[in-house]
Order: sequence, then structure tokens, then C-alpha cells
Amino acid sequence: MKTGLLLFAHGARDARWALPFEQVAAAVRAARPLQPVRLAFLEFMAPDIRSAAAELAGEGCTQIDVLPLFLGAGGHVRKDLPPLLDELGAKHAGVAFSLYPAVGEAPILIAAMADIALALARKP
Repeated sequence: MKTGLLLFAHGARDARWALPFEQVAAAVRAARPLQPVRLAFLEFMAPDIRSAAAELAGEGCTQIDVLPLFLGAGGHVRKDLPPLLDELGAKHAGVAFSLYPAVGEAPILIAAMADIALALARKP
């Protein structure tokens, strides 16, 4: 079984917005050079999730783990993403798609954001 990782972000009209997400993808690729990794966007930017999933399936991935790079699990993660994954599963027979919680729900990220807030906050 070959597992691909699909990092999924919202997207924006300003290309600079994607820089931190591209850095995440690059860091994951560097740490796991044998694992196929794609960064995809919901809107405004390319590639979209359909294109990225097709690339991973084309590389022989039979399992694609989808990690939303969202701070919270709002409407896009809870309502828009599951039907997209159902569509992809139907289109790519033999490929299983697994949706993980949004990264913003991970305790390590919550702690990191709190540390940054404490480091930058002015003392009363």
C-alpha cells in the first residue's frame, strides 16, 4: 500500500498567503522523501483538491490522508470537504481517502499559539 499525504488549505487571491503552507509541505517532503505529498487549495489557488488527488492516485497511492491546514473545523472542513472526498473516492476506485482533524485542533498547535501570544503580549 502506498500512502500519499494531501495537505488542504483554503486559498486566497494574494499569492503570498500560501507561503507558510508551502513551507509546511516542503518540510514534510524533506522529512519523508519517499512519501508523496501534495498541497491543494479549496479556492482561488492551484492546484485544487481534485487535481492534487489525481496526481497522488496517478503515482499509485491507494491511501490518501487528507490533512486540513485550517485553524478550526468550520463549514469548509465539516460541510464542504466530506462531499469532495466522497466525489474523489467515487472517481478514484481503489483509493481510500481518510480525513484528519484540522491542524488547529491539535493540542501542540494550540500550545504553540498560546506560547507566541504570551511571548508577544505586553505585561500589565
